[in-house]
Amino acid sequence: MRRLKALFKDHAELHALASEAGKHDSLQRLWEEIIPEPLRPHTHAGGIKHRRLTVFAANGAIAARLKLIAPTLLKDLQSKGLEVTSIRVEVQVQSLRRARPISARSLTGNAAESLARFAEQLPESPLRDSLRRLAQRR
Repeated sequence: MRRLKALFKDHAELHALASEAGKHDSLQRLWEEIIPEPLRPHTHAGGIKHRRLTVFAANGAIAARLKLIAPTLLKDLQSKGLEVTSIRVEVQVQSLRRARPISARSLTGNAAESLARFAEQLPESPLRDSLRRLAQRR
């Protein structure tokens, strides 16, 4: 870990990147302190530009709720020492991969018998045990 930190210190670009990542992490922790618990998993702080905090919401309903409580959130942020004058809310939908339904697979009788015969020809091993279990799927 020490070598990695030394690498970031020695290279200006990496040092700047690490510094920005640290600022963003601090901002996110501050955001999580002030945001109401039910909204916390559905939002994250983006960044501050021109004293405007950009916040990302998971969907339109969360974004609407954030806009309603924005004045209170802004006061809370300012009381924590953050120099912001406005909050901008954007919807950033997370794309989820659709899980393919897992279908139970079975072997034909002929395939199961062939695997069982082959398993019996092998010496005791994890492969032999696996082939036996596979042959039982009919």
